Amino acid sequence: MTLCSSCDSSLMGKRYVLRDDKPTCLTCYEKKFANSCHTCKNPIGTESKDVTYKGNHFHENCFLCASCHSSLANVQFLTQGTSLICETCYDRNYATICDGCTKKFNHGNQQVEYNGKKYHTECFKCMSCKKPIGDNTFMPYDNDFMCMNCHNAQTGTNCGGCSKRITKVAIKFDGRSYHKECFVCRACKTSLAGVKFATKDGMPFCPACYVKKFSRRCEFCAQPISGLGTTAKFVSYEGKQWHSVCFCCSVCTRNLAGEGFLLKDSKIMCGKCGC
Repeated sequence: MTLCSSCDSSLMGKRYVLRDDKPTCLTCYEKKFANSCHTCKNPIGTESKDVTYKGNHFHENCFLCASCHSSLANVQFLTQGTSLICETCYDRNYATICDGCTKKFNHGNQQVEYNGKKYHTECFKCMSCKKPIGDNTFMPYDNDFMCMNCHNAQTGTNCGGCSKRITKVAIKFDGRSYHKECFVCRACKTSLAGVKFATKDGMPFCPACYVKKFSRRCEFCAQPISGLGTTAKFVSYEGKQWHSVCFCCSVCTRNLAGEGFLLKDSKIMCGKCGC
């Protein structure tokens, strides 16, 4: 015979609860072991659903919205202070107002906060093009805001190459701004963005064109004296220039850079060959 582990009454033909693998009659269970409802303080018997929230227990019919008193069991809810509020009552009574459209933020709506104001994501728009800013960067404009494309279009400068408005990255040169693709060598038109270049009369040139057009030429090999690499050193005499490696005796071909020399009939000679 099965007996209640608490009162020893027979459980034959009766419903009972197993507690720690021991049978307990419903009366003993509700009197000694059932959780008390946080709202009505009565035991939560086996006939009722036990709803738990933050360590407190409630009858299903006692777990209610503080505003409309509908059950919050199995539905989403929010808190307002210490009160529990269903979504419908929260949206109706406590939702904040969008500073863009002046409509309420319903529960679950994403918000954008800027300068002390709140906006629906679709209401956070550029003051100029009226497109949502989204995750893009923007600039403050008076008491409003503007996307970068509109900001650059209104406040940008004109390109010194094509004369069109610069709305993105600009290259500064000689007091003017250029699109990256418009800042080119004045001779061969190759891009100079991010590379070394030389200038002549306020105009940029790539190193190759600068050497070709403006560098002095060696009296011996007729190649430019560029000032780069092995051609950086040169000898100058009476308005003429030679690469250091080209400054040699025209008879014995001995290099005379840094040494004494003679000039006969426009030819360079060492002291021995010129005597």
